[in-house]
Amino acid sequence: MFFAGTKALGIERIRYDTIRECTALSSCETVGALATKPSNWGIVKWCGCQLKGLGNLVLTQSIFQPPRQGNSLLPCLGLWNHLILVKVRGSLGPEAFRGEKADMPVQCDRLLKLKETFNSKFGSIPKFYVRAPGRVNIIGEHIDYCGYSVLPMAVEQDMLIAVEPVKTHTLQLANTNPLYPDFSTSANNIQIDKTKPLWHNYFLCGFKGIQEHFGLSNLTGMNCLVDGTIPPSSGLSSSSALVCCAGLVTLTVLGMNLSKVELAEICAKSERYIGTEGGGMDQSISFLAEEGTAKLIEFSPLRATDVKLPSEAVFVIANSCVEMNKAATSHFNIRVMECRLAAKLLAKYKSLQWDKVLRLEEVQAKLGVSLEEMLLITEDALHPEPYSPEEVCRCLGISLKELRTQILSPNTQDVLIFKLYQRAKHVYSEAARVLQFKRICEEAPGNMVQLLGELMNQSHVSCRDMYECSCPELDQLVDICRKFGAQGSRLTGAGWGGCTVSIVPADKLPSFLANVYEAYYQRSNRSLAPEKQSLFATKPGGGALVFLEA
Repeated sequence: MFFAGTKALGIERIRYDTIRECTALSSCETVGALATKPSNWGIVKWCGCQLKGLGNLVLTQSIFQPPRQGNSLLPCLGLWNHLILVKVRGSLGPEAFRGEKADMPVQCDRLLKLKETFNSKFGSIPKFYVRAPGRVNIIGEHIDYCGYSVLPMAVEQDMLIAVEPVKTHTLQLANTNPLYPDFSTSANNIQIDKTKPLWHNYFLCGFKGIQEHFGLSNLTGMNCLVDGTIPPSSGLSSSSALVCCAGLVTLTVLGMNLSKVELAEICAKSERYIGTEGGGMDQSISFLAEEGTAKLIEFSPLRATDVKLPSEAVFVIANSCVEMNKAATSHFNIRVMECRLAAKLLAKYKSLQWDKVLRLEEVQAKLGVSLEEMLLITEDALHPEPYSPEEVCRCLGISLKELRTQILSPNTQDVLIFKLYQRAKHVYSEAARVLQFKRICEEAPGNMVQLLGELMNQSHVSCRDMYECSCPELDQLVDICRKFGAQGSRLTGAGWGGCTVSIVPADKLPSFLANVYEAYYQRSNRSLAPEKQSLFATKPGGGALVFLEA
């Protein structure tokens, strides 16, 4: 018996009996093939209290020494950018994930319940499960699609899909949430309606992205049951997590070979099938996340660097309970186009080849100047008053038709004003704050939490005033969080609703949670929202996983 699907994760197929000989595990223990950093090579077993967290598997015992290159049962495990595969032997009972501090991303009772629901729905047993986490962006809002680094971490809330490949060519999708109706379509005729951002369309984005990347036709069908714990439209990336989950599902079914970096890039592009002109942060952290650390995500090329957060503080997510689906409104895509136009006007002002420029980061890179200098150039080149489409055309020397057909996206062609100065000012200042945040984490000064909090506060002000992506409820929630002990608080995600993230000294956490819950939720009908989805402390979680039925 083989680890089915391991080749799709960049890990060579490993014989089950070889692992059994090495580990001599009983029928209900968990075996994991680690694909993290070279120092963590090996086969491990989960059999007791947590000693060290690695990605989404807890290492309690190394069975043998790291293998030598060229003489190894696990030839690809030194490539840390490949996924971790967890094989569950025997039944998925509580003993499979035992331990005093067990913090597996998917609890066994949830898997069992999903398995039972799948069986009642489809009359069969899933062959495997795929999990992709949501994320909270600590700092760096609305700058990934401008080419700048961001600083998110994965959260424990996730999307989980139970999967059974079938011999027909029918793709059947169901959801444990009764609000999301079943959907069925041909696997070889995927149609995604941009005008209707229905839940199943996000799955279809991930499926189609893998299909088109490999140029495949005549695909096999599958039965899929989706279970999500990420609050929808909350700014915690529930939609992107579903796209990532679907991409990994499809890849696993096909047995194709991709690294996590490649998979993240494909999923970022494929989400645009539904009309969202995003930048790639959400998909990148969903795949590249590692338990216990935030990540600085950089683009072109995509890469992730560990950022150790202060141990004396925690990050708390608070849901404003105002929902905003960025695919269902034009707010998000208008900001993307405003940044694109600002980049072109800045490039033209500095006598660059502006028609080739798409992102604000490209202007800085071509000029070879600092972010601080880009802020000064923005002051000189752009005016605070809104630009009309006609003024943009005059500045660039193009016609209105060229603007609409060659630069603007289809859903922004009728926009009447563009605030280019404000958007560029936010992007360049926010990009600088991300780098400052990372530097403070590295240097760890005595007033580290205070300094990080100040940067988060500055970020929210810029999002509110310069990028105009906040809302009254978010502003109120930020003020309440600061009042009751947060050193810094800001909106997170696209904005216009969704969540805030706050940095809170660990010793103040109990009183902070109680006071914020009373002030924001209990004093209004917001208390109707599930408490655990409204206000909770979180820590950096791990990335996407595949679970295989034995």
